[in-house]
Amino acid sequence: MTMQPTTTSATPPLASYTRRTLLTVICEASIEGRVAADARRLGAHGYTASDARGWGQHGTRDGGWPLSGNVRIDILCEAAIADAIAGHLQANYFASYAMVCYLSDVSVLRSDKF
Repeated sequence: MTMQPTTTSATPPLASYTRRTLLTVICEASIEGRVAADARRLGAHGYTASDARGWGQHGTRDGGWPLSGNVRIDILCEAAIADAIAGHLQANYFASYAMVCYLSDVSVLRSDKF
């Protein structure tokens, strides 16, 4: 008797997405630590930061030396937390620092992390 290999066409479980808000902050690298600490204090579970370069109202930000550059900070969180962080940044940083904030509605996996 010859045994045939058993094959199954098991379908992987469907991904379960949850709606969250992505708050993106682009600001002067010199205040990254302060912005991150404020976000954490206001309820963010974490953030991702990366170097950013560009040109705008405050001129060219080429990152020629570490503190002359910009940083992009992405924070995935619930909408109310994103609103609180953005409001805090607007009230405390916009007048004195080059900074822009924008919000995006996103779908995430592993929602317990955000």
